[in-house]
Amino acid sequence: MTEMTERNRPAAASKGAEPIQTRKPTRRGGGDPATRGRTTIADGVVEKIAALAARDMPGVHDLGGGLSRTFGAVRDRVPGGSKATRGVKAEVGEVQTALDLEIVVEYGVSIADVARAVRENVIAAVERMTGLEVVEVNIAVGDVKLPDERDDEPETRLQ
Repeated sequence: MTEMTERNRPAAASKGAEPIQTRKPTRRGGGDPATRGRTTIADGVVEKIAALAARDMPGVHDLGGGLSRTFGAVRDRVPGGSKATRGVKAEVGEVQTALDLEIVVEYGVSIADVARAVRENVIAAVERMTGLEVVEVNIAVGDVKLPDERDDEPETRLQ
């Protein structure tokens, strides 16, 4: 070997001993990977889940009251507007959420039974999909859809 190489090599290594470890092994992370970091869920995400779960129930005609649906019809025609969360308001914390829903029921159904079924379905869907504890689901029945009423949204001036 060259003289330069011999000078750069540690003394113990040149005499046949174990090589000296110059770097400590790096320890990556600690504990369960699922506990590293934090997940936040936006209010709108919970509102969409709750709205879809409520609309799935028999006896629910629509979400939102009369005024809410009127404004929603205008918003739906604006690019980027959506009726997905109309009639639903969520307050989301770190581990819990509370929901307010306004629904329109079909004429002839038991409002108490529909409200109970909506509440159970919304709680199950939100808790399953988000892992948040649903502490309350308040339901307001804002209207009844009569059999002879038209389903059309009110006409707007926007094209």
